[in-house]
Amino acid sequence: MTTAVIVAGTAIALAIAASTIRILREYERAVVFRLGRLRPLRGPGLVGLIPFIDRMVRVDLRTVALTIPPQEAITRDNVPVRVNAVAYFRVIDPVRSVVEVENHAVATSQIAQTTLRSVLGREDLDTLLSERDQLNTNLQKIIDEQTEPWGVKVGLVEIKDVEIPEAMQRAIARQAEAERERRARVIHSRGEVQAAENTREAAQILSGTPGALQLRYLQALGELGPEGRSTVVFPMPIDLAEPLTRLLGQ
Repeated sequence: MTTAVIVAGTAIALAIAASTIRILREYERAVVFRLGRLRPLRGPGLVGLIPFIDRMVRVDLRTVALTIPPQEAITRDNVPVRVNAVAYFRVIDPVRSVVEVENHAVATSQIAQTTLRSVLGREDLDTLLSERDQLNTNLQKIIDEQTEPWGVKVGLVEIKDVEIPEAMQRAIARQAEAERERRARVIHSRGEVQAAENTREAAQILSGTPGALQLRYLQALGELGPEGRSTVVFPMPIDLAEPLTRLLGQ
């Protein structure tokens, strides 16, 4: 009988000890309530509690990756889109994360979803596709401002995927093709303008130097003549042809 009492007493003592001692890791903190009133923040390490009087809430301080479910919205230019994103947040004030909000993770997720839909509705499709970095920054600032009273810091928001209707995808592809053709035509026309300007400058230089003009004429004949031909054509200088032209005119 005595042995059974000792065993029972030992078991009760161990159970009480287990309920009064908690071990917190380096990234954990304990928010303790004693008879409903908040006590100073504790942890990490050993935390002693009074059985049936103290209640402890364990808070994780590590960064959490929160997947934002796909949100459907209509952009400013009336294009339906479906967007999903991911947000990274962490608790910076354990007390406020417990006292100010019932479940900070769920609340942060809801705020992120509503903010994502709101921001998408204010932007057009081109901005959503081409300026995603700026949208990520705007989302992070807006969500962080709303979660700050809860002791939650949102450090990063990233839009992962943007889904648009198939008909709109084809329209965007046609638009991109037309833009590429336009750029190719502009580049070609600029090349023609530059070539014309170079030709005009070359003509001005050659007209001012008759010897250079004759040299260019000989070079052109050499380029036109096929290889292996023995016939050589010597052009008559224009200055020598002028007296003959006057004689024939008389």
